[in-house]
Amino acid sequence: MSQDNQGKKPKLNIELPEDVASGVYSNLAVVTHSQTEFIMDFIQVMPGTPKAKVRSRVVMSPQHAKRVMKMLVDNVSKFESQHGSIEMSGQPEPSFPMNFGGPTGEA
Repeated sequence: MSQDNQGKKPKLNIELPEDVASGVYSNLAVVTHSQTEFIMDFIQVMPGTPKAKVRSRVVMSPQHAKRVMKMLVDNVSKFESQHGSIEMSGQPEPSFPMNFGGPTGEA
């Protein structure tokens, strides 16, 4: 290792492919977990429709899930300090099944 790099973390070169760069819109996330991994499904729900589609699934270790949680808490705090408090409509958190005004499924 050269003297220039001593005590410094190596830089990570992250590539963002064009087909991923535009992102995926999600207005609902569902998190499940096992002993060894967390699964986060990012879902797009359209009002008035009885079906929703998982747009992306991310699977990670519990340790990485905790790091992501801390990053989100930090970033929401920074956002609110710059832009003001994020208002949570005052309505209770959604529960399942959610029909968003559409027909209710029957078994």
